[in-house]
Amino acid sequence: MELENSTIPFPVLQQWRDKGSFLRINGADIFYLDEGEHDQPALLLIHGFPTSSWDWQPMWHTLREHYRVVCLDMLGFGFSDKPNARNYSIHQQADIVEAVVEHVELDAFHVLAHDYGDTVAQELLARQNAGQGSGRWLSGCFLNGGLFPETHRALLTQKLLLSPLGPLLNRLAGKAQFDRSFRKVFGAGTGPTEEQLEQFWYLINLKGGRHIFHNLITYMSDRLEHRERWVNALIVSQVPLALINGSADPVSGAHMVARYQELGCRLDYLAELENIGHYPQVEAPSLVAHHYLDFLQGVRGHC
Repeated sequence: MELENSTIPFPVLQQWRDKGSFLRINGADIFYLDEGEHDQPALLLIHGFPTSSWDWQPMWHTLREHYRVVCLDMLGFGFSDKPNARNYSIHQQADIVEAVVEHVELDAFHVLAHDYGDTVAQELLARQNAGQGSGRWLSGCFLNGGLFPETHRALLTQKLLLSPLGPLLNRLAGKAQFDRSFRKVFGAGTGPTEEQLEQFWYLINLKGGRHIFHNLITYMSDRLEHRERWVNALIVSQVPLALINGSADPVSGAHMVARYQELGCRLDYLAELENIGHYPQVEAPSLVAHHYLDFLQGVRGHC
């Protein structure tokens, strides 16, 4: 397995990988991390595009104080395998998440998702609503993400990646382009540090990951095709749902929250974070953890 015996140039990333394990799913190695005792209440964290489970590291210690926490790098992300094929799908990623859930024997658990992970969580929630999902959701919480294709304001880079120009853009774009695009979705005063950008870029590039962006971005088409199923999952949810949203996000900020409420989706807890952008768990991890734990306390109080 690539990286099995290699040294990562960032000690914090090395520690993150060393804490985790790999699970073989449909011929691919999927990285996952499972910390805590099996008798603790459990959280399942699902990351976004184009990053990885590393996004949860700023909140990890706080969540671990009272919960067993499980996360993974989905296919095409982080330390997991990144096949160069244009058949990535949200349903496929949902299957992978459920395989991890079954492998680590999660029975009842809460779900926290972000960005691309929101869409995966919507598919998983649809399965839960139909009584077909792996394990049993206790609640769901969504950070900034494209829950509704009509409110997802994709960056020009994302639109070009989805177009026939996608493969060419992958070959021409480098770290400078990534840095510029990535900074645009953060809040004005909460942008990523140079060290964070280096770490994100390193994880993206593992196993040729940057060169499959145009394959991964097909999730935008999935959102259009399956909109009714995934929006309905939010409306008829049988478990409590929360939104913790960075309002300053140009992609899925305050306008996404307004649409969520307009459509009558279930909403048991709402936190709108002024001046925070698309990555609230990175930009304001303590604040996000505070709101998330507050939501969970309310859920557990009614169980």
